Amino acid sequence: MKDYIYILDAENRSLGRVASEAAVLLMGKNTPAFRRNTVADAMVTITNASKIKYDPKKLKTKLYARYSGYPGGRRERTMQEVIEKKGYKEVFEKAVYGMLPANKLRDKLMKHLIITD
Repeated sequence: MKDYIYILDAENRSLGRVASEAAVLLMGKNTPAFRRNTVADAMVTITNASKIKYDPKKLKTKLYARYSGYPGGRRERTMQEVIEKKGYKEVFEKAVYGMLPANKLRDKLMKHLIITD
């Protein structure tokens, strides 16, 4: 198969629209040689991640949760806290990760995603 390189410009686009497009390209669903059980030879680069269009209310209401495994170990951060601490790259990674199929290929597909601010 050939290597495909896709560049997505996130400027003035919503997070979900860009993330879903990136997920489709990473899986290779846009190619005629699509197979669910293989990793597509596609590299996806998202540029201008910090210039996305978002609702200011979502910064305070969107929650990202993680769990340590211990009682009372659930931690939540708002979208604004994640952006301040980790940057827009983390928000895009979480969005694309959630849109990929939950199987053994997901981590391999995520390695083909490059996000730049």
